[in-house]
Amino acid sequence: MHGEYKVPGGKLVVVDLEEQDGRIAGFRLAGDFFLEPDDALGTIDAAVNGLPVTATAAEIGEAIKRALPQEAVLLGFTPESVGVATRRALQHASSFSDYEWTIIDDEPRLPIVHVALDEVLTEAVGAGSRGPTLRFWNLAGPAVYLGSFQSYRNEVDPENAQRYGIPVIRRITGGGAMFSEPDNAITYSLYVPGDLVQGMSFQDSYAFLDAWVIGALKGLGIDAFYAPLNDITSSQGKIGGAAQKRLASGAVLHHATMSYDIDADKMTQVLRIGREKLSDKGTTSAKKRVDPLKSQTGMAKAEVQEALKGTFRRLHGGTEGSLTGAELAEAEERIRSKFATEEWLHRVP
Repeated sequence: MHGEYKVPGGKLVVVDLEEQDGRIAGFRLAGDFFLEPDDALGTIDAAVNGLPVTATAAEIGEAIKRALPQEAVLLGFTPESVGVATRRALQHASSFSDYEWTIIDDEPRLPIVHVALDEVLTEAVGAGSRGPTLRFWNLAGPAVYLGSFQSYRNEVDPENAQRYGIPVIRRITGGGAMFSEPDNAITYSLYVPGDLVQGMSFQDSYAFLDAWVIGALKGLGIDAFYAPLNDITSSQGKIGGAAQKRLASGAVLHHATMSYDIDADKMTQVLRIGREKLSDKGTTSAKKRVDPLKSQTGMAKAEVQEALKGTFRRLHGGTEGSLTGAELAEAEERIRSKFATEEWLHRVP
């Protein structure tokens, strides 16, 4: 069995192993990482050999930590990353390169349509009627997007939202509220088979699925990095945030919104951003939490989006595609039956 895991911001971890009587056997670690002392490689192999095939990535990582000498130095990888690669080998996980990707630079649509499409397209990937897809949203209007489990009254000032003509929509992913306007946000969604993140924790999968974006931003001269659990950030401030939903079919929705520009005054009037939320970000002002791509690159929004698409295509391939009439019709039905209903919007009052 063979497994690979590219550590976000780090090196490639490769494992080969066999299974004998419910135990890991013949384990061999390789990769382009750095490891000292030299014989620590054999120590890691010995620590994993004999573990049950049901061991989690965290348990494998702990076994490696216990075996390594105190002076061991691991650069570009961690014991936990060896665990992830091992789980991927045991569970026959796939990689980005195993798929033919479709890239959709969608036409401008109302925010509620984009939210409905996320559910429809993720289900389509799970059912096998659509292959793995990267879709860039283009907005025909502003919106506040509530996380699936957020309280409406705690997050939104409805009077100010109405005054500015900003609809409030609840998405199917968790996470925090997002405020976006057509010219101020870059949002993309990945619809992927569960095998792509097989063996990964939620935290690992967030960084893994957004690693291409971090690379793209670095290519634009931004000192970008991932801040657990789900923030895309830089030394100048937060750029955006990601959210994820895993369906029973195994398919995964992973989407992220990055601020190209922002009307901070309007955002703080529409969203109830509390002091406690801000305090753990190391700042006392909501206006200072987000540092948009416009100020960091000096590029037009369309240029930034094209650069992101180009990086994904260079790393993982992909051909231009579009939505089908059936997918659009199903999205409209989901809006009518779910996303536009008061029951869904106020599922958490």
